[in-house]
Amino acid sequence: MVLCKVQVGVYEGTAPHWPDEIAEERVIYPYRLGLEPLAVLDDVPLGPDGPLSAEASQAARRSGTQQGVGYLVAMDPQPLFDAVGIEADWAADHDVALAATPGVTLEQLEGPNSPRRGRRGAGRQMDPEKRKAVELYAEEKAVTHYQDPERGWTVHKVGKPYDLRLEREGLERRVEVKGTTGAPTSVELTVNEVFHARDTRHTVDLYIVSDIKVTKTDGAYHCSGGDVLLLEDWQPAEEDLRPTRYQYLVPQPSTAPQP
Repeated sequence: MVLCKVQVGVYEGTAPHWPDEIAEERVIYPYRLGLEPLAVLDDVPLGPDGPLSAEASQAARRSGTQQGVGYLVAMDPQPLFDAVGIEADWAADHDVALAATPGVTLEQLEGPNSPRRGRRGAGRQMDPEKRKAVELYAEEKAVTHYQDPERGWTVHKVGKPYDLRLEREGLERRVEVKGTTGAPTSVELTVNEVFHARDTRHTVDLYIVSDIKVTKTDGAYHCSGGDVLLLEDWQPAEEDLRPTRYQYLVPQPSTAPQP
């Protein structure tokens, strides 16, 4: 069982996103939810001893006999949080912090017996050329946005630890830009990007372009469309950050005694 959070409500996608859509270069599933995977639960019992309600267990059984058709069930998710070890108080907060969740890997979603498919999903493109095309397209949309005469910013492309530096009448603003073919549920940040956004000496915006349509012609990727989500004066909160990689200091063996 994959436990997810609905981060973006129902929306109508305009760009191919899922593997079969990309293969056919058309939108097959236009109505979508922006789901953020939180954790995977293995061997979940469908019964009174499990974390699901009786209604949810029955819905899972029905889904298994109906080719995976989903059924909407209202239930308290707290037993699911407890089963996977997520510290959350649903009754009090009606939310769960991303930082409290272990996350989900592609290997967990595919399972050991799943066919090897293209590494696509959740807007994270593994093809480096495609990923670069999406990033550059999002950046150009951001440049156009801030250079609009009504805003009047002069834009300088920087790269790291932020993408754009804006100047206007003695003022400065910095912008982190992200692009995705899916919904803006979450974005990947480096440690330096987080530290820079939290530095009180700077004013930082987060500019996200989602639902970007990508096509390939004559070996080159081309991007179009996209919806913009702009978070001004952005400072990422600790509860909204989940570490996905660690740097491990390897213990060194003690020096062997000399003979």
